[in-house]
Amino acid sequence: MNPTYKKLDKNNAAVLLVDHQTGLINLVQDYTPNEFKNNVLAIANVAKYFNLPTILTTSFEDGPNGPLVPELKEMFPNTPYVARPGQINAWDNEDFVKAVKATGKKQLIIAGVVTEVCVAFPALSAIEEGFDVFIVTDASGTFNKDTRDGALMRMVQAGAQPLNWFAVACELHRDWRNDIEGLGTLFSNHIPNYRNLMNSYASRSKQAA
Repeated sequence: MNPTYKKLDKNNAAVLLVDHQTGLINLVQDYTPNEFKNNVLAIANVAKYFNLPTILTTSFEDGPNGPLVPELKEMFPNTPYVARPGQINAWDNEDFVKAVKATGKKQLIIAGVVTEVCVAFPALSAIEEGFDVFIVTDASGTFNKDTRDGALMRMVQAGAQPLNWFAVACELHRDWRNDIEGLGTLFSNHIPNYRNLMNSYASRSKQAA
Protein backbone atom coordinates (compact mmCIF):
# COMPACT_ATOMS: atom_id res chain seq x y z
CA MET A 1 0.00 0.00 0.00
CA ASN A 2 1.36 3.42 -0.97
CA PRO A 3 1.82 5.92 1.86
CA THR A 4 -0.67 8.79 1.96
CA TYR A 5 0.15 12.45 2.38
CA LYS A 6 -1.63 13.61 5.51
CA LYS A 7 -1.57 17.40 5.39
CA LEU A 8 -1.87 19.58 8.41
CA ASP A 9 -5.27 21.24 8.48
CA LYS A 10 -5.66 24.45 10.48
CA ASN A 11 -9.30 23.51 11.10
CA ASN A 12 -8.42 20.13 12.59
CA ALA A 13 -5.17 20.73 14.51
CA ALA A 14 -4.22 21.44 18.11
CA VAL A 15 -0.83 22.28 19.60
CA LEU A 16 0.59 20.53 22.67
CA LEU A 17 3.57 22.20 24.36
CA VAL A 18 4.94 19.66 26.78
CA ASP A 19 7.34 20.36 29.64
CA HIS A 20 9.11 23.47 28.40
CA GLN A 21 10.22 24.05 31.99
CA THR A 22 12.95 26.27 33.37
CA GLY A 23 14.86 23.31 34.79
CA LEU A 24 14.41 20.82 31.96
CA ILE A 25 15.50 23.20 29.20
CA ASN A 26 18.99 23.13 30.70
CA LEU A 27 19.25 19.57 29.40
CA VAL A 28 18.80 20.69 25.79
CA GLN A 29 22.13 20.37 24.01
CA ASP A 30 21.11 19.62 20.41
CA TYR A 31 20.36 23.32 19.90
CA THR A 32 21.97 26.40 21.37
CA PRO A 33 19.90 28.12 24.09
CA ASN A 34 19.07 31.05 21.79
CA GLU A 35 18.13 28.80 18.88
CA PHE A 36 15.91 26.65 21.02
CA LYS A 37 14.12 29.56 22.69
CA ASN A 38 13.49 31.13 19.29
CA ASN A 39 12.08 27.86 17.90
CA VAL A 40 9.78 27.31 20.87
CA LEU A 41 8.43 30.85 20.69
CA ALA A 42 8.08 30.47 16.92
CA ILE A 43 5.80 27.43 17.14
CA ALA A 44 3.87 29.20 19.91
CA ASN A 45 3.38 32.17 17.60
CA VAL A 46 2.32 29.82 14.80
CA ALA A 47 -0.34 28.44 17.12
CA LYS A 48 -1.56 31.96 17.91
CA TYR A 49 -1.44 33.10 14.28
CA PHE A 50 -3.64 30.23 13.12
CA ASN A 51 -5.78 30.36 16.26
CA LEU A 52 -5.08 26.72 17.04
CA PRO A 53 -6.24 25.24 20.36
CA THR A 54 -3.13 25.06 22.51
CA ILE A 55 -2.49 23.05 25.67
CA LEU A 56 0.39 23.65 28.05
CA THR A 57 1.57 21.03 30.49
CA THR A 58 4.39 20.56 32.99
CA SER A 59 5.66 17.68 35.07
CA PHE A 60 6.57 17.84 38.76
CA GLU A 61 7.04 21.61 38.91
CA ASP A 62 7.97 21.45 42.58
CA GLY A 63 10.99 19.29 41.76
CA PRO A 64 14.08 20.01 39.69
CA ASN A 65 12.08 20.27 36.45
CA GLY A 66 10.96 23.75 37.48
CA PRO A 67 7.98 25.84 36.35
CA LEU A 68 6.87 26.53 32.79
CA VAL A 69 9.02 29.11 31.03
CA PRO A 70 7.36 32.49 31.66
CA GLU A 71 7.09 33.49 27.99
CA LEU A 72 4.62 30.68 27.30
CA LYS A 73 2.51 31.61 30.31
CA GLU A 74 2.37 35.18 29.03
CA MET A 75 1.50 34.14 25.48
CA PHE A 76 -1.32 31.80 26.52
CA PRO A 77 -2.93 33.23 29.65
CA ASN A 78 -6.30 31.60 28.96
CA THR A 79 -5.28 28.27 27.47
CA PRO A 80 -5.66 24.92 29.29
CA TYR A 81 -2.68 24.48 31.58
CA VAL A 82 -2.11 21.10 33.19
CA ALA A 83 0.52 20.94 35.94
CA ARG A 84 1.01 17.19 36.28
CA PRO A 85 1.89 16.17 39.85
CA GLY A 86 4.33 13.49 38.73
CA GLN A 87 3.31 11.55 35.63
CA ILE A 88 6.24 11.40 33.23
CA ASN A 89 4.02 10.58 30.26
CA ALA A 90 1.54 13.45 29.91
CA TRP A 91 -0.95 10.99 28.43
CA ASP A 92 -1.07 9.23 31.81
CA ASN A 93 -2.64 12.36 33.26
CA GLU A 94 -6.43 12.30 32.99
CA ASP A 95 -6.82 16.08 32.94
CA PHE A 96 -4.34 16.41 30.07
CA VAL A 97 -6.07 13.78 27.95
CA LYS A 98 -9.46 15.37 28.66
CA ALA A 99 -8.10 18.75 27.55
CA VAL A 100 -6.72 17.25 24.33
CA LYS A 101 -9.95 15.46 23.48
CA ALA A 102 -12.02 18.54 24.37
CA THR A 103 -10.41 20.40 21.45
CA GLY A 104 -12.22 18.07 19.07
CA LYS A 105 -9.14 18.03 16.83
CA LYS A 106 -7.60 14.86 15.39
CA GLN A 107 -4.22 16.32 14.42
CA LEU A 108 -1.83 16.97 17.28
CA ILE A 109 1.24 19.16 16.80
CA ILE A 110 3.60 18.30 19.64
CA ALA A 111 6.80 19.89 20.93
CA GLY A 112 8.56 19.45 24.24
CA VAL A 113 11.54 18.66 26.46
CA VAL A 114 13.03 16.10 26.36
CA THR A 115 12.35 14.61 22.94
CA GLU A 116 12.70 10.92 23.71
CA VAL A 117 10.48 11.10 26.81
CA CYS A 118 8.22 14.12 27.16
CA VAL A 119 7.52 14.24 23.42
CA ALA A 120 7.77 10.58 22.43
CA PHE A 121 5.67 9.09 25.22
CA PRO A 122 2.50 11.17 24.67
CA ALA A 123 3.03 11.07 20.90
CA LEU A 124 3.08 7.28 20.88
CA SER A 125 0.10 7.16 23.24
CA ALA A 126 -1.90 9.55 21.05
CA ILE A 127 -1.11 7.57 17.91
CA GLU A 128 -2.33 4.45 19.66
CA GLU A 129 -5.66 6.21 20.27
CA GLY A 130 -6.07 7.18 16.63
CA PHE A 131 -4.69 10.73 16.49
CA ASP A 132 -2.47 11.98 13.69
CA VAL A 133 0.71 13.26 15.31
CA PHE A 134 3.15 15.85 13.99
CA ILE A 135 6.40 16.44 15.88
CA VAL A 136 7.97 19.91 15.87
CA THR A 137 11.57 18.78 15.73
CA ASP A 138 13.32 22.09 16.36
CA ALA A 139 11.04 23.10 19.25
CA SER A 140 11.79 19.77 20.96
CA GLY A 141 15.17 19.30 22.59
CA THR A 142 17.31 16.70 24.28
CA PHE A 143 20.86 15.72 25.25
CA ASN A 144 22.42 15.38 21.80
CA LYS A 145 21.71 14.74 18.12
CA ASP A 146 22.04 10.95 18.42
CA THR A 147 19.41 10.85 21.16
CA ARG A 148 17.13 13.08 19.10
CA ASP A 149 17.53 10.96 15.98
CA GLY A 150 16.73 7.77 17.87
CA ALA A 151 13.62 9.32 19.40
CA LEU A 152 12.40 10.61 16.05
CA MET A 153 12.99 7.23 14.45
CA ARG A 154 10.88 5.56 17.12
CA MET A 155 8.03 8.02 16.60
CA VAL A 156 8.21 7.90 12.82
CA GLN A 157 8.04 4.11 12.85
CA ALA A 158 4.81 4.44 14.84
CA GLY A 159 3.35 6.88 12.31
CA ALA A 160 4.33 10.35 13.53
CA GLN A 161 5.44 13.01 11.05
CA PRO A 162 8.46 15.18 11.93
CA LEU A 163 8.49 18.82 10.77
CA ASN A 164 10.26 21.97 11.88
CA TRP A 165 8.16 24.96 12.94
CA PHE A 166 8.62 26.66 9.55
CA ALA A 167 7.20 23.63 7.71
CA VAL A 168 4.29 23.48 10.14
CA ALA A 169 3.44 27.10 9.38
CA CYS A 170 3.71 26.65 5.61
CA GLU A 171 1.59 23.51 5.52
CA LEU A 172 -1.11 25.14 7.64
CA HIS A 173 -1.09 28.28 5.47
CA ARG A 174 -1.23 26.43 2.13
CA ASP A 175 -1.29 29.56 -0.08
CA TRP A 176 0.69 32.80 0.27
CA ARG A 177 -2.29 34.73 -1.03
CA ASN A 178 -4.17 33.94 2.17
CA ASP A 179 -2.06 36.53 4.02
CA ILE A 180 1.32 37.69 2.75
CA GLU A 181 2.08 40.34 5.35
CA GLY A 182 0.90 38.36 8.37
CA LEU A 183 2.85 35.19 7.71
CA GLY A 184 5.81 37.16 6.39
CA THR A 185 5.96 39.13 9.63
CA LEU A 186 5.81 35.95 11.70
CA PHE A 187 8.71 34.49 9.71
CA SER A 188 10.69 37.73 9.91
CA ASN A 189 10.35 37.81 13.70
CA HIS A 190 12.01 34.41 14.02
CA ILE A 191 14.24 34.18 10.94
CA PRO A 192 16.36 37.36 10.69
CA ASN A 193 17.27 36.79 7.05
CA TYR A 194 13.61 36.42 6.15
CA ARG A 195 13.16 40.10 6.90
CA ASN A 196 15.33 40.82 3.87
CA LEU A 197 12.81 38.98 1.69
CA MET A 198 9.91 40.96 3.13
CA ASN A 199 11.77 44.27 2.75
CA SER A 200 12.51 43.42 -0.85
CA TYR A 201 8.87 42.49 -1.43
CA ALA A 202 7.66 45.71 0.17
CA SER A 203 10.05 47.74 -1.97
CA ARG A 204 8.85 46.10 -5.18
CA SER A 205 5.23 46.54 -4.17
CA LYS A 206 5.74 50.27 -3.67
CA GLN A 207 7.46 50.59 -7.04
CA ALA A 208 4.63 48.72 -8.74
CA ALA A 209 2.08 51.03 -7.14
